[in-house]
Amino acid sequence: MKEDSMLFASRRVTLELDFNLDEKHHTDEMTHAMQLLSVSGVQEKYPAMIDGGKIRLAKDGERSTHILKPAPWDATINERWYIPANEFLTMQIASKVYGIETAANGLCSTPSGHSVYITRRFDISPEGMKYPMEDMATLIGRSEANEGTMFKYRGSYSDVAQAIRRYIPAWMVNMERFFELVVFNYIYANGDAHLKNFSLINVGGDYRLTPAYDLMNTALHVRDEDFALSDGLSPVLPRSDAYLRTGHPCRQDFEWFGSEAGIVSSRVDRILDKYTALPGSVTKMVLESRLTKKLQRNYLRIVKERISRFVREDKE
Repeated sequence: MKEDSMLFASRRVTLELDFNLDEKHHTDEMTHAMQLLSVSGVQEKYPAMIDGGKIRLAKDGERSTHILKPAPWDATINERWYIPANEFLTMQIASKVYGIETAANGLCSTPSGHSVYITRRFDISPEGMKYPMEDMATLIGRSEANEGTMFKYRGSYSDVAQAIRRYIPAWMVNMERFFELVVFNYIYANGDAHLKNFSLINVGGDYRLTPAYDLMNTALHVRDEDFALSDGLSPVLPRSDAYLRTGHPCRQDFEWFGSEAGIVSSRVDRILDKYTALPGSVTKMVLESRLTKKLQRNYLRIVKERISRFVREDKE
């Protein structure tokens, strides 16, 4: 798989880094670099620039155009060195197979041979200006001060849907995009789709949902719940019989959620129909990815299992 064409705006850039991020861990340079970013998350992220056809870390006073995400240094995470490859693969599947708008992304390599995920900042204009952007935790009013350290996992996807209706004039188009993201995250086992991984951006006067970011099959690395948010899809919706019996939602639950979000049933069905079988193109992309053969098999097994749950018919 190749990186997105928009990653470097058609410039020729080498994907071979001339520095090892793991060697710089906890050094003053890297600690300061991380502080230059306002992006939240547990995984280390570093601001980067394109300079003379090479990727380098951003310096003081520079507005970074890209973000580098190496493998986490937490050695307790299963198969942590393959997290960048996992994220790149999952983002590419979302974009190329399902047509989900995603942040431009690619994979770099360090001199020691480790993969590093790279993404272009969509909140920075070609002229270097920063677009106004707010994540859903902020918009909904969740913070560490009032909810504790797990604040971004508190709430439901219904809360996000309500914020979309409140803050986006053209909310219907954006609601469908959000709804598909919730479905995609469930099928592809992204158990870290929390409130700070959904954001609104103002480009041209009105807010809209940002391109998708931080998509990953987290079940490859940690034991996750079906949903990142504590109240799941919605705290008030009924649960299907299949959900009550097995503890996992089926298509009926997503149909009810789509209806609650204000999406007409024909549009809900159009989106859900895309996830009732594993596309052959996904299998091809997984087998061609930088994941190990074992992780490739596990990735496909996890997605097939999610699809089998999804297509279960509820009892009458």
